[in-house]
This record gives sequence, C-alpha cells and structure tokens, in this order.
Amino acid sequence: MDFSKEILKMKKEKNCVILSHFYQIADIQNIADFIGDSLQLSQIAAETTADIILFCGVNFMAETAKILSPDRKVLLPEPEAGCSLADSCNVNDLKAFLKNYPDHTVVSYVNTSVGVKALTDICCTSSNAIKIIENLPENEKIVFLPDRNLGSYIKSITKRDDMVVWNGACHVHEEFSVEKIIELKKEYPEAKVLAHPECKKTVLILADKIGSTAALLEFSKNDGCKQFIVATESGILHQMQISSPQKTFIPAPPVDSTCGCNDCKYMKMVTLEKVYNTLKNESPEVLIDIELIEKAKKSILRMFEMTK
Repeated sequence: MDFSKEILKMKKEKNCVILSHFYQIADIQNIADFIGDSLQLSQIAAETTADIILFCGVNFMAETAKILSPDRKVLLPEPEAGCSLADSCNVNDLKAFLKNYPDHTVVSYVNTSVGVKALTDICCTSSNAIKIIENLPENEKIVFLPDRNLGSYIKSITKRDDMVVWNGACHVHEEFSVEKIIELKKEYPEAKVLAHPECKKTVLILADKIGSTAALLEFSKNDGCKQFIVATESGILHQMQISSPQKTFIPAPPVDSTCGCNDCKYMKMVTLEKVYNTLKNESPEVLIDIELIEKAKKSILRMFEMTK
C-alpha cells in the first residue's frame, strides 16, 4: 500500500491537518501540512479550523495542541512517544520543589506535560525564552524548568544569576560529543557549527550560531557558508537540505555512535503506517480533562502575550 498517497487522500476527506516536528523522519515531513518547531506548531494548533489535528511528534506536543484547540479532535500516532526532557520533571516532584520557592515566578519550557504546565506561570520555547526572561522585572524571582542546559544558557545571556534552574535534560542534546565535533571541524575547517541551546555549555562554546531548530534552519539558508556541522536532532537536516541543496550538512555525533547521527528515539517511533492507521480509525485520541486544560492554557497564552 502507498501509505503517503492514502494519507493525503484521507486528510482531505476528513478535514484533517497534519503537523510534523522537524525531528520526524523525512517520509513524515513530506506528507505534513505544516513542519516546524514547538512554537510554530503551537501557533498553528491555536489557529487551525480543521476538524482533526494529527500531530506527528511526541506526547507533550499533542497535549499542547489539545490545550490550544480543545474543541478539535487531536490524534497522536504513537502514544508511547514520550520525551526524556518532559519526563525529567514530573508533577509530584515539582509540587514538592516549588514549596521551597513560594514567591517565585515559574517559567516552564514547552517541553513539559500538561500537569506541569498547569503549575506554570509562563511557558516558553527555545525561540522566545530569552525574550520572556528579559521582559520580567529585574528583581522578579524565577524558577526555570526543566532543562538545565537551556536554563544555564539563558542565565549567561540575561545575567539572571539568581534564577533557580531545574535539573533536567534532553537525552539527544545532552549526548553530543565535544571531541567528535572538534574532529569534524578539523575535517571540515570551513564549516560553521550550529547548536541548539539545550546542548551542554562545552558544545555551545564551539558554536558559530546558537538557536532554536527554526532559527538554525533560517541561519543555514541565509548564511554564505557552504558547510555546517549541526548539533541538534538529525531530523532537521532534511529541511536544511531541501532549503539549501547546494550546501553540506554534517550531523554532530553523540559520544556513543555507530551511525554518526543523534536521533531522538521517541520522535522516530512515528511511521507512515501508524499515521495511516491513526487517521483511518481516528485513534489514538488525546483526551485531557477540561479543568486541567484551562489551568495549563493560561501559561501558554501568557507566553503568546509576552512575545507579540
């Protein structure tokens, strides 16, 4: 069966919009209506008029779509597609942690569960985190979660040395090998290093450009350099190559690597066959209690308001 052809046919019949994160496999990106990072896809989810949102990503992304479009049917092809970063901050641990910081504003990366978002004052993404922190009063006490690397990067830029940072990390961005990136720089001396701010500081020091996935893609399109070493999840290379076919993109490898790529094991769980079956059966569906949706939604809307 030609799953791509059948999916494209069905999505028109069912008034379905397919959203894909940059980290999905190429076949998934190729059948999506919109491809983007967390911020871009959140905005699309909030604005869509489709009856069905089929989210090719991980759990927290589909939850965010449901929070922003509670009247739409939101489908997730692989319910087991979690997120190591989101999993590093569970609701009960966070409740206990925040008792120590009762007068702090809680800023949470969008890579969190709906329960954590419900305990959050302001959400952020890697695209807008610095802007949000800088827009808060200088004397405002802040807890940032869950990514320690992104939190450390934000502190270095904003000089908010007293910002409390949760000790979580993404398994992909945590595992890049500094030594192997240096070796690639020797092999490709003209190449620029692109790095996501979820990477460790030792990797960011090597970067010519630090930014969100969308920002790195945009930089690779507009910069005159012809070679790039990319320190983020390897799925973005597909869009980079489409946008700049004349340029060379080299994935930065993790410490333990046989293929040279650094893949998110959760993102790669979504397949064309799973998308086909999900759309055909309109299941699995993301269901969230409406009271929890309303609590979580406030932090996301605050993010939108602060980044207009």
